[in-house]
Amino acid sequence: MARLRLPGLGPIVGHTTSRSSRIWIRADPATDAGDHPGSELRTLGVAGVLAKDGRRLNPMKVFYFRLHREFDRSGSIDLGVDTPGFELEPSSSYTVKTGCLVLDDPIADDAELEDEELEKRLPKPSAWQEDLKALDPEKSEAVVRTFPAEEEDGGRLSFLLGSCRYPGLLWKVRHSDRIFGPMAKLADAAEDRPRFVLMVGDQVYADLFSRLVPFGRADTYQEFRDRYLAAFGSPNIRRLMRTLPTYMILDDHEIEDNWSQDRLRRSARYQLFTIAIDAYLSYQWSHGPRTWGRRLYYRFDCGGFPFFVLDTRTQRFLEGKAGDLAANHLLGRPSHPTAPPGQLKRLLSWLREQQRKRGDRPKFVVSSGVFVPSPMSARTAMAADDPEALEKSDGWPGFPSTREAILREIVESRVQNVVFLSGDIHCANLAEIRFAGTPAAERLKAFSVTSSAFYWPFPFADGEPSDFVHDSVAEGQEDTFGFRLSDGRAVSMDYRARNFSQEDNFSHLTVDRESHSLRVRVRDRKGEIVSEEDGSGRRAKLDERLQLAKW
Repeated sequence: MARLRLPGLGPIVGHTTSRSSRIWIRADPATDAGDHPGSELRTLGVAGVLAKDGRRLNPMKVFYFRLHREFDRSGSIDLGVDTPGFELEPSSSYTVKTGCLVLDDPIADDAELEDEELEKRLPKPSAWQEDLKALDPEKSEAVVRTFPAEEEDGGRLSFLLGSCRYPGLLWKVRHSDRIFGPMAKLADAAEDRPRFVLMVGDQVYADLFSRLVPFGRADTYQEFRDRYLAAFGSPNIRRLMRTLPTYMILDDHEIEDNWSQDRLRRSARYQLFTIAIDAYLSYQWSHGPRTWGRRLYYRFDCGGFPFFVLDTRTQRFLEGKAGDLAANHLLGRPSHPTAPPGQLKRLLSWLREQQRKRGDRPKFVVSSGVFVPSPMSARTAMAADDPEALEKSDGWPGFPSTREAILREIVESRVQNVVFLSGDIHCANLAEIRFAGTPAAERLKAFSVTSSAFYWPFPFADGEPSDFVHDSVAEGQEDTFGFRLSDGRAVSMDYRARNFSQEDNFSHLTVDRESHSLRVRVRDRKGEIVSEEDGSGRRAKLDERLQLAKW
């Protein structure tokens, strides 16, 4: 007789809107057989909505969903979309219980059984109500809070931002999970309660040390799977992800340190890439938005504020000879006029459309790599004498053509209040971007917020604040980025960066139309606001309101 089991991993609350929410789980580990799940078993998810806004539903609304073998026995259900007869309402809270069924499967591996046919062979979903209620809530229950309706956007939104979770070694493994405890507590905060979490790269480390060091490096699918099971199965992050919608994008350590597409020319790296991305699709991409099919980049809205999440890792190309920076592309090769649009073209169109549709309301562009500030070792001023130094930075300085296309679009379309959100460098900071060259450009405001790392035990190895530009026009720090508009006029971008911190951290951001501000609080592993010493020896909390243009 089939029985309902606890999920092996999850539930994770993923992509959420005002009327839907994606719930993801992975099947019980008993279904694993070496590198691949056993083909003689079929796995199904069962989800039941237990309560709405704290009031019990009687009877519980219960639904089946598939846990796919090709996604490592994981799967998701979109409540409000995949649930006929049951709709979600904006700004509402739902308590959901999840479990999984493991069934004998006599059907050949190459045969496909449609959902409707499979469900005919099973008891009605409502038969599992009591079994769902009996499951341990810490390992089966999720709380879904739908986003406000577009017309209800009060001009205020809070969310969390962070990246880079080193797994820890030996007895320090538990340290890598500490920071997610206070993040989960903020889900019930009385003030500025976050709507979601953005994790912007290096959620797992496939290479513990370096791609050149074989020890601790994931090479097989089972090793990649083990990285995800360990990372997402630890208690604090599990509690966070079943409480707040979590949006993710990869960076290099989900594959290999400083990864670029050029490595696919080697057969060994091609196999590694295939395995790594297969695991990424199962454990990160599958519970996020799928805006453009299986492309990894995506967009979403929350409370009337738009977000575009970039894939700056799998579509980066170093096309030219050494030092030929103009031939490097961070967001994919330029789209051919007769071909479907690529990532860069879609981003530029999105910027234009958001400005046309929403005016000067803030627009968030998420990039795992830091837009600004640049490393001191990869400043624009070095391009003429040492272009290879910029390329070695593994960041935006090595891709001037991509950066120029984005900045040109911002200036020419007068896209106001663009905010870049990043991670990667193990040093939190924020920067104010300014333009010069035309009156319209000078009226634009743009910003960059970097939050990193969730856990990085080696501050002496990288992330030192002095390794980054603080003022792009200061002597010895020159990093002015010049470019031309379509009509030939010269324009430049400069910036000032501050609030640097190497402490393990995440950022708590609140955008507010009443004050026309973006508040950025850098919080430590206890959830307290980080304090840092300034040049005069005084300590100050990293809690600042960036003044945006009015909208």
